Amino acid sequence: MPKIKPSDLKKMERMGIKTEQINAIRVIIETPDKNIIIENPLVAKTSVMGNEAIVITGGNTKEEQKQQSQNEVKEEDVRFVMEQTGKSEKEAREALIKANGDIAKAIMILQGETSNP
Repeated sequence: MPKIKPSDLKKMERMGIKTEQINAIRVIIETPDKNIIIENPLVAKTSVMGNEAIVITGGNTKEEQKQQSQNEVKEEDVRFVMEQTGKSEKEAREALIKANGDIAKAIMILQGETSNP
C-alpha cells in the first residue's frame, strides 16, 4: 500500500492542513441498496480550519447487493399488506420478508395463491 510522503505532509502543514495517515485494511461504504467495499485503500484524515475530512484513494473496489432483512421491511408496506389481506402485522411482515419486499408476492403468499415465494 502506498504511503504519503513526509515532504507532502510538511507542505500541507505549511498551508494549515493537518494530515494523519490511517493504516486501513478495508473501507466499507453502506448505502440503502448495496455495500461498496474498498480493499487496501490509502486513507488519510485531514483537518482544515477545524473541519475534518477522510480521504480514501486507491485500493480494489467491489460492490455487494444487500439482502433485505426484517429490520428493512418498510412499515408502510406492512400496513398496506395488512389492509389488503386482513392478516396480522406479524403475518404481513413475515410474508414481506419471504417475498424479499415484493408487496404483490407477499399478498399472494398470504392469500394462499402461491406456496413458494
